Amino acid sequence: MMKKFLLMAVMTMIAFTACSQKKSNQQETKKEMKTLVAYFSCTGNTKAVANLIQKATGADLYEIEPAVPYTAADLDWRNENSRSSVEMKDAASRPAIGNNVENMSAYDTLYIGFPVWWDKAPTIVNTFIESYDLASKTIYVFATSGSSSIDNSVAELKMKYPKLHIVEGK
Repeated sequence: MMKKFLLMAVMTMIAFTACSQKKSNQQETKKEMKTLVAYFSCTGNTKAVANLIQKATGADLYEIEPAVPYTAADLDWRNENSRSSVEMKDAASRPAIGNNVENMSAYDTLYIGFPVWWDKAPTIVNTFIESYDLASKTIYVFATSGSSSIDNSVAELKMKYPKLHIVEGK
């Protein structure tokens, strides 16, 4: 089931990329477009999809690494006092990121990936988005989940960041 989902996600991302690159190539004759696949992954599922998108697009790859790595106990969604549960209950939560994107201004297109937590993007994704000026970039969102769709995650990101050009995700 997960392999089928991953394959479908990658095929969709390739289609998005092909369409956006064709349009971009027609519009941009002097400037070379750069693409970045940025992802947050705790268990490896989102990382696997990010790697497939990176290989399909030739983009640069960047892992959103928390300054304090998540442990298995931190990720226990059944424990209301676990780190992930506490962060997701607090809309203002912005977990620190332990690494930076070098020269974000060089990228015109971003793929931002994450696992769906509580029907949303993990709060560290907000930290990432708020750490850079992304207003002039096209942002494709992708996510992995065992049961939730990406729809609410994308809707919430668009509501939080109305000045960003966020494309429907898969």
